[in-house]
Amino acid sequence: MKFIAEVNVMPLKALLDPQGKAVGKTLVKSGFNEFSNIRIGKHITLEVEEENEDLATQKVIDICKKVLVNPVMEGFEYTLSEL
Repeated sequence: MKFIAEVNVMPLKALLDPQGKAVGKTLVKSGFNEFSNIRIGKHITLEVEEENEDLATQKVIDICKKVLVNPVMEGFEYTLSEL
């Protein structure tokens, strides 16, 4: 079976987000004062072929923990759908 995983990687809330701060300052300078607490992360789409959804889920979690995410600075959320 083939699945698609949508992974969102974000900086941990307890840490500063320099990119988010820079974008926030630019928005204020551009007159967009309605926005605050901007955080910038990564969105990753992966296709995985596995026997069942449980095995595909475990593979997605493994790749996130071992390759895609720095657990000291980032957290992740994912969704998994059958193609």
